[in-house]
Amino acid sequence: MRAEELNRSVQDCLKTVWLAQEWSSEPVTTTGLAQRLGLSPSTVSEAVKKLTAQGLLSRPAHGGIALTGRGLDVAVQMVRRHRILEAFLTGHLGYAWDEVHEEAEVLEHAVSEKFVARLDALLGHPERDPHGDPIPRRDGTVPSAPAELLADVPPGTAVVVARVSDADPGVLRRLGTAGIRPGTELVLGEHRSRSVPVVLDGDVVEVDLLAAEAVWVRSRGRPGPPPGPVRR
Repeated sequence: MRAEELNRSVQDCLKTVWLAQEWSSEPVTTTGLAQRLGLSPSTVSEAVKKLTAQGLLSRPAHGGIALTGRGLDVAVQMVRRHRILEAFLTGHLGYAWDEVHEEAEVLEHAVSEKFVARLDALLGHPERDPHGDPIPRRDGTVPSAPAELLADVPPGTAVVVARVSDADPGVLRRLGTAGIRPGTELVLGEHRSRSVPVVLDGDVVEVDLLAAEAVWVRSRGRPGPPPGPVRR
């Protein structure tokens, strides 16, 4: 099913269900979906009923909200559009990584699949967006992106930043200022009550807990040097 066949609100709902499941094993609830969409639970509940009747969503026996095969096709198309647009905006139009999300939210509903395919080719078929999230391929498959939360990594572990959530522009700005982006190599220090210290280029950077919950990493395999002076 082509995304263009559906209106913007349906596209947003299906994409949001997919995103809610991308980095979490928790079931998608009406309340959680309403929070992500910025709508009332009653409005989302009615929308879910309609999309379930249309065969785009389902309500599994174990609870929660799930995408059907048709709903999944549309959701992946929208995620692909969004992330390719983000890559284009940062790579060719000079947007900062904390600016592109809202812009792509608007543009993804206006572009055609042909346009997205042209952008994809122009960019060299990237596998990650500026935040490190995998970009679905044209055939609907999604590149593997194994990672774990920075806040869950034991002290002394050497890691590489895999992705950073784009949900909060303020967090992106703080992390960007500290030099923490996808591809950055870090070594975890001893966790503290309000922060997670990391060794970056020989210095210690204090990552507040809110920011630490937005950073996903993969193991680099070897422990690094002990913490030095804190960079402020």
